[in-house]
Formats: sequence, C-alpha cells, structure tokens
Amino acid sequence: MNMFSRQYEEFETSRRWLIGHLKYGPVTVKFKKSNGEEREMNCTLKEGIVVPYQPKTDNTKKQNLEVLPVWDIDKKEWRSFRYDSIISITFGIDNEVKNG
Repeated sequence: MNMFSRQYEEFETSRRWLIGHLKYGPVTVKFKKSNGEEREMNCTLKEGIVVPYQPKTDNTKKQNLEVLPVWDIDKKEWRSFRYDSIISITFGIDNEVKNG
C-alpha cells in the first residue's frame, strides 16, 4: 500500500467514525472557519432531528468528501465544515477528542 492509499484509508475511517457518531446523536465540533475564526457548533445527522437536506442550487456538483454537511441544532439549519479544519469534537461532558 502506498502512502497516498494509507492516508486516504485513514481519512475515510475517520470520516465514517464521525458520521456514525453524528447519526447517533448530538456532537459539538470546534473548527476553524475559512476566515480564520474559530467556531463551535452543536450538530447532528440523527434521523428525526434533521430536516431533509435541500441543496441551495440546482447544480449537480460532485460531492466534496472533505466537507461534511450537518444539521446545526442551535440555528436549526444545514451547515458544513471541512474535516481538515476540525480542532476538537465533544460527545458529552469531559469527552473531548482533539485533533493533532
């Protein structure tokens, strides 16, 4: 297995892991926005909480696997963040997982 394949495999495993937690219940994700500002978002992908995802345009763009659309529990709307911008993930009190 070459280095690129290994990195992709690790990325895909991490992506599936996070999506699994989001489908189970609320997760707090702290990430760096594209403007450099840090943001903390309470989000989920749990059925029964999220509303069906409606793309903002009719364009059929190829899905960017580096960006994860999630339901923002506080704003009650779809938001997204890049995987490489994640600073930490919290599943409950004192259960924070830091990136890096």
